Amino acid sequence: MNAPDLIDLCRTKGLKIATAESCTGGMVGAWLTDVPGSSDVFDRGFITYSNAAKRDMLGIIQATLDEFGAVSEQIAHEMAVGALARSQADLAVSITGIAGPGGSEHKPEGRVCSGLATREGCQTETIEFGAMGRAKVRYAAADHALTLLSQAALALGAR
Repeated sequence: MNAPDLIDLCRTKGLKIATAESCTGGMVGAWLTDVPGSSDVFDRGFITYSNAAKRDMLGIIQATLDEFGAVSEQIAHEMAVGALARSQADLAVSITGIAGPGGSEHKPEGRVCSGLATREGCQTETIEFGAMGRAKVRYAAADHALTLLSQAALALGAR
């Protein structure tokens, strides 16, 4: 689902969205706010590129960062839950990953962890987009975030 359709769906259902973005640097929020009238739906976005920003803005626990690293489902979970708790949103998506260039044997370029939080809970996942270049990984991650938000909005009832 594209951003205009997602905005329309959420408007119809009375749902609000928050985003917590790291490797995408605010792309999802930008796509949503490109839609006229999106302020009815888009509550706020957190661009938490650094670990300090993740801790300060979203309440990420340092011990989680130390144990799992910033690119992990555990951090994606804490990011999504933190964005939901610090907003007026009904659903929050998070994105943390390694867009490239670079990466490591344990965390390769193109690995993206996402979270989707609602008042009912939070689900996370890891997708290996592969080393397709920084711009393409960021685009794919942001596009996937719209898909996660769309699926959640379709599943949620009207407020």
